[in-house]
Amino acid sequence: MDVVANSSLAPSPSQDDPLGSAREATLEMLGQHPQGFSLPQPFYNDARLFQLDIQAIFEREWLFAGMSCEIPAKGNFITLSIGDNPIIIVRGDGGTIHAFHNVCRHRGSRLCPTESGKVAKLVCPYHQWTYELDGRLLFAGSDMGTNFDLGQYGLKPVAITEAGGFLFVCLADNPPAIDELKATFDHYLAPYDTENLKVAVTSSIEETANWKLVIENNRECYHCNGAHPELLNSLQEFDDSDDPRATPAYRELVARKQADWDAMQVPWQLTRIGKRNRLTRTPLLNGTVSMTMDGKVACKRLMGRLTSADMGSLRILHLPNSWNHFMGDHAVVFRVLPLGPQRTLVTTKWLVHKDAVEGVDYDPEQMRKVWDATNDQDRRLAEENQRGINSLAYQPGPYSATYEFGVIDFIDWYRETLQNNLGDTPALRLAQV
Repeated sequence: MDVVANSSLAPSPSQDDPLGSAREATLEMLGQHPQGFSLPQPFYNDARLFQLDIQAIFEREWLFAGMSCEIPAKGNFITLSIGDNPIIIVRGDGGTIHAFHNVCRHRGSRLCPTESGKVAKLVCPYHQWTYELDGRLLFAGSDMGTNFDLGQYGLKPVAITEAGGFLFVCLADNPPAIDELKATFDHYLAPYDTENLKVAVTSSIEETANWKLVIENNRECYHCNGAHPELLNSLQEFDDSDDPRATPAYRELVARKQADWDAMQVPWQLTRIGKRNRLTRTPLLNGTVSMTMDGKVACKRLMGRLTSADMGSLRILHLPNSWNHFMGDHAVVFRVLPLGPQRTLVTTKWLVHKDAVEGVDYDPEQMRKVWDATNDQDRRLAEENQRGINSLAYQPGPYSATYEFGVIDFIDWYRETLQNNLGDTPALRLAQV
């Protein structure tokens, strides 16, 4: 099948709508591009199209930001940046979790420059404007004049919701519905008592590749046998007994483990919320219980109400920016944030029971070995993918419906979401591209 090789966003931006021509060209490419093929080149390396991704997806959709257990007490906060938008998430009075633009209402300085911490109040380091944890401005100094109204200058809020211990934020004025996601995550994650977990290890790596290539690489294990020896010490290459590649031995293992999980009243069924969210519990390799080098537990203290380490992996997908593995002894959560057309930040956090003792119940270095190796391998794969796509020779290639159905689902979700969000956005902002 012939596919256009190197499509262009050629028309120059107009003065009235600087990204309008890029939007029109993008919609045209999406409309013409056949399902089951990788995207045209500009989707992976064009600066204006990257800006459309930020504005039409990352500023409009619910994104995984972090875990509620990362801010266990009043005053605990975490920060992240979504495109050019710094965000702060903080726990306030009564355990309420707030999210704000991490931007002082005085002259726009970033309030909290660190990734995490604990504060009594939010104080701008520039001129010491001081905010309550619920965003109210408390102090602006006497130099603002006697008529200055503190109540008009509170921090600008960001929509936030908690689902099964996952914190999701949305920058849109009218966020999409999220009730089904919340109910589903709450159900599947209830056995883990996620409020009583803690982060044992954190790793962040910057990949020189477009964010979509990072997600595409994650959504298939076509490459696993040749790239991930450490991971395949424990992980099955497929996670569905209906997969045409599934062996009789795998199907028998699945049936046996599902009976065990039923007896423990632990959810395992494959559940989808459109093509955006996918949750399923599947066995690890027979005889292994955790994603470690030897397949044995990484943490002696199990999570939540679990009584067995042999829980397989609860695999959780949330597009556009997260995949996760919850086992009996520990969990591994992943967050993807785009930094530029060919730069992506991938953050990995390993979670354990909050009372697990480092050096007694778990060894952080042993716990992280498998995914440290896998993340580095995936980084190299995505970067080589990017280098090839940048070539004059690149043209969209066909995905395997058997091995890469997850990639097809992601690209279908991305195309539909981008088309819908671009189509109802009258004029996108001028960006420094």
